[in-house]
Amino acid sequence: MAPARAGRPNPITLRKDLARALKRGHPWVFREAVERPPALASGTLVEVRGRDARRLAVGFWDARSPIAVRVLGPGPLPDPGAVVRARLRAALRMRLERLDRRRTTAFRWVHGEADRLPGIHVDLYDDVAVVRFDGDGAEAFYRDVGPLLAEVAAPLSVRAVIDRRRGTRLFGRGAAAERVVLENGLRFEVSPGRGGKGGLYLDQRENREEVERRARGRSVLNLFGYTGGFALYAARGGARSTDTVDLARPALAAARRNFERNGLSDGRAGFHAADAFEFLQAAASRGGRWDFVVSDPPSFAPRQSAREGARRAYTCLHRAAAAVTAPGGLLCAASCSSHFGREEFLATVEAGARAAGRRFALIEIRGAGFDHPSLAAFPEGDYLKFAMGTLR
Repeated sequence: MAPARAGRPNPITLRKDLARALKRGHPWVFREAVERPPALASGTLVEVRGRDARRLAVGFWDARSPIAVRVLGPGPLPDPGAVVRARLRAALRMRLERLDRRRTTAFRWVHGEADRLPGIHVDLYDDVAVVRFDGDGAEAFYRDVGPLLAEVAAPLSVRAVIDRRRGTRLFGRGAAAERVVLENGLRFEVSPGRGGKGGLYLDQRENREEVERRARGRSVLNLFGYTGGFALYAARGGARSTDTVDLARPALAAARRNFERNGLSDGRAGFHAADAFEFLQAAASRGGRWDFVVSDPPSFAPRQSAREGARRAYTCLHRAAAAVTAPGGLLCAASCSSHFGREEFLATVEAGARAAGRRFALIEIRGAGFDHPSLAAFPEGDYLKFAMGTLR
């Protein structure tokens, strides 16, 4: 692989003092921090310099994104292609050292900045790798990544690499068919070539395991349930009953099939095609209660400007979820928005519970699985919150 425009980096000068942040390992330089942003093509290697001309970092340029530079390291990088290859190998090795491939065949291989491969995420679904590029700069810089991924993952027999956003193949031939993958021994139907999450939110794997450990004998409500992940784990863990709620009928149909293929479709699993807020309102009005409620909505704050509206939406959701949680029951509330910190999100859970006349006692607040690591210097990457507690 030869990343786009490898060679001597083009110098750019900062008008803001970011030396400390870059030295600590923050991987972004915003356009507003650059002195007279140059007219460079996306993917061009650049050398970031302070106003004193001191070299601070090497990265690649994005001509359109507010994130003008994604940092590859302090530099220099005489062979960027070799650096990318080595980091891909290291990222895969770290996952394979911790995963049992006999029980789990779907995981995140590359988690962007945390794996020192900024702007690119790679998910592996058995023998298909799905790539997401964050912006034009990443797409240009990693332009030949498809064959390289197949090469690095040769022991896993990867036969296709797909661009998630465009749905095009970066490597391999043939249709991207539906397939069944394993996650901790459970079988899930996925469609890696159809965009979105392909049928499975990989970052919640370890949180699903925790739900399984606590589900025995409980009635479980899985809100925004998608293809049934939390409910399926709960059923395997001995839940008395499960109810999965999602507005998307195709997702619910896949959830039913997932229950069937795992031998857990025994009449104790309910599936409800409904808006979660409307479902909760109707359930509360008839006195419906569950021992264990899991709420995993889509991001309510996809951008910084949406934070205030998201705070209200989260609080409203948590009030409604608390209202249907049995006394002494468990509530798990999740947020996948990087614009909400853990303490701020937890405050919406507690406020929602109070509005329902309940008290939320936190057991723990968890994050994403180990294959979605984060950097201390990059809090923006610590996006997933999973607050678990009891309601009284």
